[in-house]
Amino acid sequence: MEVVPALGRLLRRVEPLQAQVSISDVADRLLRPEHTAVLSLPVVDADGRPLGLVSRSTLQDIFMQRFGRDLWGRKPVSEVMNPAPLVVSLDTSLEEAARQITAQLQSPIRDDFVLVDEQGLYQGLGTVLDLLKAMEHRVAQRNRVLRKALVDLKESQTQLVQSEKMASLGQMVAGVAHELNTPLGYVKNNVQLLRELTRPLLELADAQAALGDCLADPACAEDDLARALEEAGRLRELAAPELLAEDLEQLFADTGYGLQQIGELVVGLKDFARLDRAMSEEIDLNDCIRSALVIARNSIKDKAEVHQQLGELPRIACAPSQINQVLLNLLTNAAQAMEGFGRIQVKSWSENGQVLISVQDNGCGMPREVLERIFDPFYTTKPVGQGTGLGLSISFKIIQDHGGNIRVVSEPGRGTRFLISLPCSGAEELKRSA
Repeated sequence: MEVVPALGRLLRRVEPLQAQVSISDVADRLLRPEHTAVLSLPVVDADGRPLGLVSRSTLQDIFMQRFGRDLWGRKPVSEVMNPAPLVVSLDTSLEEAARQITAQLQSPIRDDFVLVDEQGLYQGLGTVLDLLKAMEHRVAQRNRVLRKALVDLKESQTQLVQSEKMASLGQMVAGVAHELNTPLGYVKNNVQLLRELTRPLLELADAQAALGDCLADPACAEDDLARALEEAGRLRELAAPELLAEDLEQLFADTGYGLQQIGELVVGLKDFARLDRAMSEEIDLNDCIRSALVIARNSIKDKAEVHQQLGELPRIACAPSQINQVLLNLLTNAAQAMEGFGRIQVKSWSENGQVLISVQDNGCGMPREVLERIFDPFYTTKPVGQGTGLGLSISFKIIQDHGGNIRVVSEPGRGTRFLISLPCSGAEELKRSA
């Protein structure tokens, strides 16, 4: 903070008056060009300590009177000065000086203020106008600093939100990859089995083709025909095609089921991300719930059993990818709250022009002090490195931007319930969450 230099720039080196100087001399001195910017002149004692200020306004009132100069001109200035001037020390900050002066300033402004040193000796005058300009400059300077700080804060917030999204994306991709590995694994095994089972059939087909060629060739020797017939019979016994039919049918069915699961995951991932859909569209929120459950399946399946109670919902305008992000966060949090194998209940219904979604678990629950801060940015109860503390804060902002609200109730040992409500009419303007 600037101290002496700040007020020093406001200092006007005005020669002080002695108390015995006549009023007429003071009036003449105020007419000098070097004093045009000041409202008053200082009066000091022999030691240089301020005694008061005599203002232009006071002298004007005197000389405007009939015979005012004749009656008052020879009197000492001490009789008409303001004996209680505004005195400010040079080592006072701009802000403190402004506070002191505005606390004592009267309207209309008739006097300037006196600047003194540490010993209380007169150093010069300061004008209220100069002080206001200095404060305006200081405010403008601080506004620039605040604007830069705000820009930096927004950039940091954007980076943190993006970091949280990437963390969620990484978790989601890991879960989907794990879910894809299971059906891919047995599809691959089935293909290998099919290759092993069909190899004898291909060899039998080759032997039967050779036998057919021999039978069709008049020049084929009886020994060659016998060998071809024997080889075809041997491979027929090895292949046992009549026994393969049931095995092949089962393999094809299992492979088809695995491919169907992979297809469902791909469709679920596409619906979850809504990469090919509009930013805002009218959708059934039950579709969002189903998509989020597909993506969260790997995180949930070893932790809890999910019960769905989805009611018939009106279509509402929203940003589906953002709603999916909220639901995924609530579902994974519910799974992580389980101390053993638990239960997650997801319900949806509509009433009073609102669409409501409830995500409830029977996990460890939260105490009141945690519950009160659950939506605060960067607040997390997870170990260092396992959570950013932004998931629920971002979720709260997303629902708020949609014109809805999200509430939570929890009790230690009994579980937690989040309730999302969104207006059926949709928010007037969906704000994209950074």
